[in-house]
Amino acid sequence: MRILVIGSGGREHALVNALHRSPSATKLFAAPGNPGTQSKAENVRLNTQDVDAVANWAQRHEIDLVVVGPEKPLVAGLVDRLEEEGIPAFGPSAAAARLEGSKAFAKAFMKEHDVPTAAFRVFSSDAYDEAAAYLDEVGAPVVVKASGLAGGKGAIVCSTLDEAHAALERIINDKDFGTAGDEVVIEEFMEGVEVSVFAITDGEHYALLPPSQDHKAIGEGGTGPNTGGMGAYAPAPMMTGRLLTRVCREIIEPTLKGMSDAGSPYRGLLYCGLMLAEDGPKVVEFNCRFGDPEAQVVLPLLDVDLADVLAKTARGELRNVAIRASARHAACVVLASDGYPVDYETGFEITGIDKANAMEDVDVIHAGTGRRTDGATVTAGGRVLNVVGYGDTLQAALDRAYAAADVVDFKGKTLRRDIGRHAR
Repeated sequence: MRILVIGSGGREHALVNALHRSPSATKLFAAPGNPGTQSKAENVRLNTQDVDAVANWAQRHEIDLVVVGPEKPLVAGLVDRLEEEGIPAFGPSAAAARLEGSKAFAKAFMKEHDVPTAAFRVFSSDAYDEAAAYLDEVGAPVVVKASGLAGGKGAIVCSTLDEAHAALERIINDKDFGTAGDEVVIEEFMEGVEVSVFAITDGEHYALLPPSQDHKAIGEGGTGPNTGGMGAYAPAPMMTGRLLTRVCREIIEPTLKGMSDAGSPYRGLLYCGLMLAEDGPKVVEFNCRFGDPEAQVVLPLLDVDLADVLAKTARGELRNVAIRASARHAACVVLASDGYPVDYETGFEITGIDKANAMEDVDVIHAGTGRRTDGATVTAGGRVLNVVGYGDTLQAALDRAYAAADVVDFKGKTLRRDIGRHAR
């Protein structure tokens, strides 16, 4: 198959690496890709928000499968447009992608279909006073969320009422998240441990991938503002077989049936961000694509022809497909720019990537990097690199990831030193 991967971050580099190992993949393209993807795929300059341009390019270049990495093209209807041209695409339709594109839609959907989640209220941006009054009524701790796409940064956990009102001010009046804040979700704070469960689904059948755990906050111990993710590991031991069975019966299956019954069958990757609360797993959020940086630790553990699995998913042929995983562990440490996720500078030269990549059981994944005219690799984003280590135990994987992370250097390098703390 000739395969086009949409996106330019660490998730897409991880997808390219995994697809490159697939016997079914004969030629890989990445649009727009990054300096890491170009070692295994041909980078293509495409505006991935222009669904017509992507569909036309895929048709001209006889693409057999499009794998959509980020959420924005999915919400914009890229899969729908590709299917109009008869091009199989891995990812949900725009209607199904509302599970991530609108937290307000997702919460209402979960309430309707009895999917366990936190209690909530939704307010439009012109109902600031009503939302503020509701905050005073429910008190703190509480979670205030921009309903739309905010790059993983739109959920603000508030330990005091002052923090909650400040979050509401940021979302509605200051418009820190742009149109993503046109609706605001205020929900109860859930106690427990967060874990991510991925289900690959053709809308009717599904298969689980190894559970993982992300670390959202910028600071160690889960302190500071939320980011797109500062590290991850897999498999997550707290997600036991019994809990996975509950997730399937109480969350995944009702969600797939509900979407199908609504005329928007969900096909692609269903990301279930869960809180393991005292009374069982509850949904924190749904995402409509592979998590980032969870994909960086889950994909390398799969012992399958990933291209074949994704193609069968896109064609609605996932029945009886088994997804095997190795018994190893993977850990990812994100190297970020100083000041991320708020204000940060870019353009700093990165050293040590080749040396780290040469270490045993290590992969360096490019997330926010660029190339200077002299060929040097430089920082080009908030999350710059994902350093992934593998081992027969989680501790061995973490040791390799941190040893390699210390080899890489750039001005303002920022990382958390407590990845995997819940499992150690």
